[in-house]
Amino acid sequence: MPQSAADLKRIAHALPGTTEAPHFDRAAFKVDRIYATLAADGLTANLKFTPDEQAFKCMLAPTVFSPIDNAWERQGWTTITLADATEDDLAAALAMAHAHAVGKPKKRR
Repeated sequence: MPQSAADLKRIAHALPGTTEAPHFDRAAFKVDRIYATLAADGLTANLKFTPDEQAFKCMLAPTVFSPIDNAWERQGWTTITLADATEDDLAAALAMAHAHAVGKPKKRR
């Protein structure tokens, strides 16, 4: 079944320590660092993977996952198209991104 913004929020908020806050024109989900952002239209979200995880997800399900087409791609940021994702796709992707955000405070510039 296709996923929605409500599904993303439900799954993300079930992950330990997750909070939601505005982030520019998106909603950001974070623990110690942001690990996902939801587009204002609720159709897509961006998730923080490692570059290897990004390559694997995009190869495994290219209609669901795609690298962000800018410099964020090199850091592993990946777009998930919610309507093309299953609940398992979304839950696994959020759990993976969440794991990278735990215990990693934001870098100071």
